[in-house]
Amino acid sequence: MTTDLDEAAVDFGRVRPRLFGIAYRMLGSVQEAEDLVQDVWVKWQAYDRSTVREPAAFLATTTTRLAINASQSARARRETYVGPWLPEPVDTSADPTLGAERGEALELAMLVLLEKLSPTQRAAYILREAFDYPYDQIADIVQLSEANVRQLVSRSRKRLAEERREPVDKDEQRKLLAAFMAAAQEGDLATLVELLAKDAVSYSDGGGIVRATKVQLVGGDVIAKVTAAFAGTFWTGSDLTFAETNGGWSAVASRDGEVFVVISISASADGIDEIQWMLNPEKLAHLSFS
Repeated sequence: MTTDLDEAAVDFGRVRPRLFGIAYRMLGSVQEAEDLVQDVWVKWQAYDRSTVREPAAFLATTTTRLAINASQSARARRETYVGPWLPEPVDTSADPTLGAERGEALELAMLVLLEKLSPTQRAAYILREAFDYPYDQIADIVQLSEANVRQLVSRSRKRLAEERREPVDKDEQRKLLAAFMAAAQEGDLATLVELLAKDAVSYSDGGGIVRATKVQLVGGDVIAKVTAAFAGTFWTGSDLTFAETNGGWSAVASRDGEVFVVISISASADGIDEIQWMLNPEKLAHLSFS
């Protein structure tokens, strides 16, 4: 016999990937997104569901509004974070678009840029660009007029376009990543310089838990020299694989069966323009690549 709560669970399970996709894009944290989606499930159980005509719309609205609030407090916490804060990589091998209509606002470099938007602006952009919500529905979710939402999304598109180059396709990104990793492990300075854009940026997120550069490195020459300098020690005893994360490719280095760094890049016609070194073990604990 099917109970009302069983039906609630079915409705929730049907849209759960979308809810997680919204929360993750808003927060850049797998654990925080999981916790938020769990909060939505608790609220859904307790809610008078007889008043809800469209469960999927109600659940997406609840998720987005909670994520806007959570983003505001998360931003305050990140001001005291040790070194650069980076979003957590997420495995997208089974779900390349992470619950969305399109794989937008998922690439790690894009998530870093989205941090520069206000939480409401970020929500409007994500709902439109990744999930293809109509403007009137976004307006209802974020509690603004449709005209304001259109303006928010338009301004977000313009700002993000100004701050990033046209990325290469996924196959080319993997080739460049593989070449970078080979040169990094060998300490091949000349090849590293050749692969990196002149104005490339490198971020290392150790969270104050493991050793990592506490400032971003700027300039292909600088990044190449630093990367080549620790080639003799950093990779000792490690195994390297490649995994699909955030709709692209990342290099995953393990030692004694445990992941100790995930390296992601973004690249354009000018070469590799951004490198993200995720070293914080707390942000790697959820990853399991075979």
